[in-house]
Parts: sequence; C-alpha cells; structure tokens
Amino acid sequence: VFATGGMGGVHRGGENSLDISADLQELTRCPVGLVSSGVKSILDIKRTLEYMETLGVPVVAYSETNDFPAFFSSKSGHKVPWNTANPKVAAEILHAQWRLGIENGVMFAVPVPEDYHQVGETIEQHISQAISESEQNGMANAGNDVTPWLLNRIRELSGGQSMESNIALLKNNALVGGRIAVQYSQLQGSSATFQPSAPHSVKKDVIVEPNVFQDTTKSPGLSELHPKPANVVVVGCAAIDIIAQGKKDVNPALAPHSTIPGTVNLTLGGVARNIAEAATRVTSTAYPGTSSLLVAPIGEDSFGHILAEQISRSGMRTDGLVPMHEHTAVCNMVLDGQGALIGGVSDMDITDNFSPDSLQRHSPEYVVFDSNLKSDTIKSLVDHSHKHGIKALFEPTSVYKSSRILPAVKAAIDKGLSQAPITHFTPNILELLEVYQRAQSEDYDLMGSGWWWSCIDNLSLGSNFRMELEQLARRSVDDADASKGTLAFLIDQGIAQVAVNLLPFFQHIWIKCGANGAIAVMHIPGNVAASTGFASQKSNIAKRCVVAQGRNKDIVVLRHFPALKVESPTNVTGAGDSFVGTLIAGISNEGNQIYDPQGLENIVNTAFQGKNMSRPIPNHFRNSPRITMKLDGM
Repeated sequence: VFATGGMGGVHRGGENSLDISADLQELTRCPVGLVSSGVKSILDIKRTLEYMETLGVPVVAYSETNDFPAFFSSKSGHKVPWNTANPKVAAEILHAQWRLGIENGVMFAVPVPEDYHQVGETIEQHISQAISESEQNGMANAGNDVTPWLLNRIRELSGGQSMESNIALLKNNALVGGRIAVQYSQLQGSSATFQPSAPHSVKKDVIVEPNVFQDTTKSPGLSELHPKPANVVVVGCAAIDIIAQGKKDVNPALAPHSTIPGTVNLTLGGVARNIAEAATRVTSTAYPGTSSLLVAPIGEDSFGHILAEQISRSGMRTDGLVPMHEHTAVCNMVLDGQGALIGGVSDMDITDNFSPDSLQRHSPEYVVFDSNLKSDTIKSLVDHSHKHGIKALFEPTSVYKSSRILPAVKAAIDKGLSQAPITHFTPNILELLEVYQRAQSEDYDLMGSGWWWSCIDNLSLGSNFRMELEQLARRSVDDADASKGTLAFLIDQGIAQVAVNLLPFFQHIWIKCGANGAIAVMHIPGNVAASTGFASQKSNIAKRCVVAQGRNKDIVVLRHFPALKVESPTNVTGAGDSFVGTLIAGISNEGNQIYDPQGLENIVNTAFQGKNMSRPIPNHFRNSPRITMKLDGM
C-alpha cells in the first residue's frame, strides 16, 4: 500500500501534447494499492479517469459516495464505478487481485478531510485563475516548468491555505493507507482462509465475487491467523489434473488435427496433497489429536489460485503452500471415448525446483515426503529430520522413482547413523522389489557393509521364523473369498525376505498389496521392546501374525491384514495415498499403539477405511462441485 498526496495523470491539453504522467503506466505493472486524493489539482481529471479505464486500472472512491475527489475539493463532478469507506473491503480488493495473479494496481481516491471542504472550493477558483494566467503569459507551453509555477502561484493566491490543505490531506491519506495495510497484513497471515465482508460492502459493481474466497468449512484452525503447530507435515506435489475425454461415439482418428466433442474435468491431484487430505479428513473422526499440514509449491497463476481455493474448501490448511514464480503443477491427459489414453502433457517442473526451506518453521513429529521430489531435496529432508528428531515416512510413488530415497539412506549411514534412517516406508510390492534390487546394485551396495550385516545378525531370524512364515504362506488371502488364493506370494516372490533385508534402512515397512490387503513388517528395537504389547506375544498364524525375538531383545513383527470388502468399486485412483495419509495420522495420534497387537490392528483397519474413502478422479474436488466443461468440437 502506497500513500501520497496526489497522483500524476493527463495534463490539460494532453490530447494534443500527449503530456501524460508515467504514474499511470506504472500502475499497470505494479501490484500496489495507491491511496491519494485523486490526481494533482492542475491536471485534467476527466481524461485521466478515461485513460485509467483504458489501461484497466480500477479506481475506487474511498468514501460513502462514488464521487471522485478533485484534490483540494471532495467532489470533482466525475463519478467512478466503485466506492467503499471500509479499510477491510479495500484490503480484500487488493488481496483478491493478488490471489488471481493480477499484476496491476488499484487506486483508492480519498476526499480531503471534512474540515477543509469549504476552503477547497475557494482554492479551486484560485487553480482556475492560475491556469488562465499561465495560458496568457505563455507558461502553459513551458513544459516541465509549468507545474512548479502553477503550484507556487496557487499558494500565493490562496495566502498559504493550499499548503495547509495539502498537508492535511497527506496526513489523512497516510492514515487511510495505514489502516488498509493493517487489514491486508491480516489477510496475508490467514492465507486463503479469510472471511470477506458481505457482498454489499462495495457499492455498485463489485470487483470480485466475495464468496469465491469464503471458507465453507468449519474445520478447526482454518479461521485462526496462527494455526496450532502440525504434528504431521506432508512435503511434495500439489497439482491440477485436467482430463479430456471424447464422446464414445466419436472416433478421434477420423478428425486429426481438430477438436472433438467431449468433456473436460478439472480435478485436484498430487501424491502429497492426496496424503495430506486423507490425514486431514480422518482427524475430524478417528484422530482428533492430529494436525496435518501440506507443504507444497504452487504457481502464481490461475491454476495456483484454483488449487489454493479448493484445498481450503476441502478443510485443509493452506499456510504451508509456497508461491513460486513458475507454472503450477498440471497434468493434462486426453482420453478417447473408451477411456484409453491418447496423449497428454505433464508440467511438473515446479516440484523439481522446489526446496522446502519453509519446513524449518515447523517442528512436527513426522514428516512425510514422496519420490516426486528430487534426490537432493529428499536428502536434505532426511538430514533435517535426523538433526531435529523428526520421524520420516517415505512414499515411493512409482517403481521408476522409488529408488530416489537411496542416496539419502546411504548418506545417513555414511554419517554413522546407528538406527534406520527412515522410520516408515509405504511401497507396493513392485516398488519394494525395485528398492531392494537397487540397494544391492553397485551404485549403492548398501547390503555389502559390515553395518548392514550387524543389523541383520542382531535380528537373529532362524529356522523357527522361516517355519512360521511357511505356515502363514498357506493361509488364504481372504477367508471370505477363496478365489484370491493364498499368501504364498510372501515366499514365492521373496516379499518377506526382501522386507526383512530392508529393515536396517526402513524401520517399519507397510506393503500395499491392492486387493490382497497389506503387510506390516516392523522392527521394534530392544530398548523399547520390553514395554510393548508384543514383548509377551508369540506368533499367531490364525491372526496372520509372525513374531520373532532377536538377540538384543529386538522384535520383528510380520502381519498380514486382509483388505476390507468394497461393494462395486468404480475407481481405485488415490486409494494408496489415502491409506498412507490415514495410517500416518493414526500413528501420530496413537503414539506407540502400533507396538500393541490390538492397537496395530485398529490403526491399519482405520487406514483401510480411509483408503476406501478415496474418490475417483472426476470427483476429486471435496465439498465443492467439480469443474466440468463440455466442448462441442469446432
């Protein structure tokens, strides 16, 4: 917010001389709220307002009427489209422009204080006389010298009254500007969650529909300027998914290089955003003690505005969103009428260039991140977590990107870390196998070190563990559905052996097996094992659980959880992310309950319920209608 006395504008006769102040052009490229008493008194007010309209710069009268002031006088005889006398509304106008990515400024025209209204009319007469004299004596054609001559002559004619009025209006403009700045600062502090004033607060044409920014949720913390600290921080990608699908009766091959009729769905995406949403959603039901925060980059563009608004409407906090001068992450896919992918464009550079330095402002118990981040970024996150005692959860996202965690693991081990670098690891079977193979490769050789051998040896998993594992492998995947077969894949695909071999790097591994449920493989260190529920537990094949005691009282738990039954699933997109978000919310809320047999079962079953609450892609907007555009091929 910038406060001044009077702004420059179009000079009298400017239609011929083209003498126009650079102030007007500057307002087209500078996002500032300019508070002034209109334009300088010696300028052409009518043409200045017309020129500002041409430039697209909003002019708002800061008064109870829409009269534009004439510097020394409260009325110039010209009207402007909008007016408000409320600093909060003025601030909301500026904040709305910022959120929409509009880069021009807004002028707030403040009338001179009421005590100077009467003398203002007299000064206007002196202005007219001074201008007339300048035209008669030739000063009107003196270029830059005319302005100081006119101001000095007006002061002489008014006996110094013009100077007194000038100082008074300047002080008043500074006061108004300060009030708007305070309100704007508060709006910035609450990010996208502020409550705008009623629509009628801005009279006549409202610049922007206030309800666009109204928080429609009642989630705790959203209305607070300083939300409570989050104990789960999710770092990664928040994206817009655009899915264009042609009509079933249209063959795109028959219309090459042309548009075809169909629908376009705009939805929210991004693994980190999906996880954070699931964690947020479950806090209102099962885990009220957990507070989650998404830390993700968004571009200062229209997609970024949509993303921030919809994230807020879904009940999530927005104070972790980091604006960047880049494109918001967008994935654009084109499908034919049968749903097959024809092609698409993925613009994810903003995530590649993101360095979550803002994490230092938070002190969570858990940090969650995925492999959409670069290896160097993951490495700094892991290093930051170790230095500050934060537990890390890694979601591998895809087979191709899953090994991005390994440089961070190797760096942590090389620094002499005595425990698993990553607390929780949530792969599917293919991602688990990929990380295992890459960890063994020459690039990392993580299983060739004496440290790894020592960790595995301390687990002391002998013939009894293998025998019980074979018994578990003969169990059916689902007692209620024999068609799913048995758990033989635990041994046949080497899943159990691979997971155990990775325990020195990942303390707890949660393997997502799709329709076959999930497998938890946990390492409970000896220094805490004695106080856990598993200390007195033995293997229970009926409960699908194998428990092994290590040499230093360490405990290894391997347990299978059948998937919850879902009637007629239509889409499983995002189910894994929802499982992870609900799982980490439960672990954070319940503390060491995963070290208790019943507590572990409760947390995983709740995670399955969260997984089954994931929405199909076309309905990914929560608490608001999805944005759908129908295209009639041209």
